[in-house]
Amino acid sequence: MEVLNNRGVEDYQTAGPKQSYFSPYSFNGGSILAVAGEDFAVIASDSRLSEGFSIHTRDQPKTYQLTQNTVVGACGFHGDVLTLIKVLKARIKMYLHEHNKDMSSTAVAAMLSTILYYRRFFPYYVYNIVAGIDDEGKGCVFSFDPVGSYEREPYRAGGSASSMLQPLMDNQVGFKNLPKQARVPLSKEEVVKKVRDGFISAAERDIYTGDEVVVNIITKDGVEVERFPLRKD
Repeated sequence: MEVLNNRGVEDYQTAGPKQSYFSPYSFNGGSILAVAGEDFAVIASDSRLSEGFSIHTRDQPKTYQLTQNTVVGACGFHGDVLTLIKVLKARIKMYLHEHNKDMSSTAVAAMLSTILYYRRFFPYYVYNIVAGIDDEGKGCVFSFDPVGSYEREPYRAGGSASSMLQPLMDNQVGFKNLPKQARVPLSKEEVVKKVRDGFISAAERDIYTGDEVVVNIITKDGVEVERFPLRKD
């Protein structure tokens, strides 16, 4: 609004204070995707770390192995990601020393929920997905909101390209809008191929997703990592 002084000219000094805002968060992009199978789980992420139109590095996967058969995917503000992963690894090490065994995937998911809820008034700006093998030997995937609410799901996407990856998985993994004869359980190799194809498609539309897709294949025997190239521009 124009403010005039007693001389009848615009006076910028009396227009009121100008508020400056500081944000403790930054968005560093990236996408994560996890799918649970009968006796395996697959969790993948791209490797691009960026901010705005600047690429910080092309080799920063957003998946972190916590135990022999548990991997967490975390993307968003990279500073919060690093802090959260450090806290998780410290808690898991404490559990290992106290109980002389690794924490189960379901226990890791429950612990992550309480860590996020503890910070609910100043939350970690992180999208989290936990994938692993449950106590019955079946693949499991847990998705989280920023303040700790979580649920077990057959598949889930998160991050900057989640709005493109999730509908694709709804159709290709969840068999939405497909005929009954096409709804057959997917093998490990088929899931990896669909995850890879999903990231290839997302990289064409999302500038924050690219360079490489890093796929973690989790079984009772451990975690196998595969890498596939994505577009780099």
